[in-house]
Amino acid sequence: MTEPSAKPAISLENVSKTFGKAGNAPAFVAVDGLDLEIPEGQMLALLGKTGCGKSTIFNMVAGLTAPTSGRVLVGGGDPFRDFDAFIGKMAIVFQNDRLLPWRTALQNVELGLEMLDRPAGERRSTATHWLETLGLSGHLNDYPHALSGGMRQRVSIARAFAVDAKILLCDEPFSALDEMTARGLRVEFARLVKSNNKTAVFITHSIDEALAIGDRIVVLKRPATVAIDLVFDRTESEDGKESIRDRIRTALVA
Repeated sequence: MTEPSAKPAISLENVSKTFGKAGNAPAFVAVDGLDLEIPEGQMLALLGKTGCGKSTIFNMVAGLTAPTSGRVLVGGGDPFRDFDAFIGKMAIVFQNDRLLPWRTALQNVELGLEMLDRPAGERRSTATHWLETLGLSGHLNDYPHALSGGMRQRVSIARAFAVDAKILLCDEPFSALDEMTARGLRVEFARLVKSNNKTAVFITHSIDEALAIGDRIVVLKRPATVAIDLVFDRTESEDGKESIRDRIRTALVA
């Protein structure tokens, strides 16, 4: 496995996020003094139970919300303060495909390129390339209703790769799929991330998914602080994987 660069693609420096509540109820602390660096080229699996702060971290990195304290930096810049500057530099793969039903698969993949004002010919060739790469060469002109769930998520992945963003943010993108479909997409997604020199943050609540996709696994406990941070080799033996599973399970129930 190629070692990632030491340069951080994403940094969270003593980050906390607190949400206020109505009346006299105390504020809700979602993230508490989190320090986390993600080097360029790394596939990080961010693992934790529901409510542990994974989505809050995701939203701060994506620039959708600001930390209450501390700093979130992506490529050295502030994604919330300089949101427009990050258009095309980060791409998101959501839990559901979020395809526009009135656009074909090809037109859906072209959408991000349209927002970047790429020429029509370039949009079409790039979108076609990524749909073919993801095994959808016979479905370029199909509308979402004519595609299976796995095919729709492949279109969503093609849309993310088409804009050539350096950073991919993935919010449980395979959780709505059957396990056989999800297993194949995990392998393919991880291969594409590595072969195209991307940095990816992959949110999951599944230990097996984290083991299947991550170079590194960070386990969070509530409020979002790091319980386990380990670099993981996916060629690890089954005994080694089971040892890691046991360690993660222990951290999650602590």
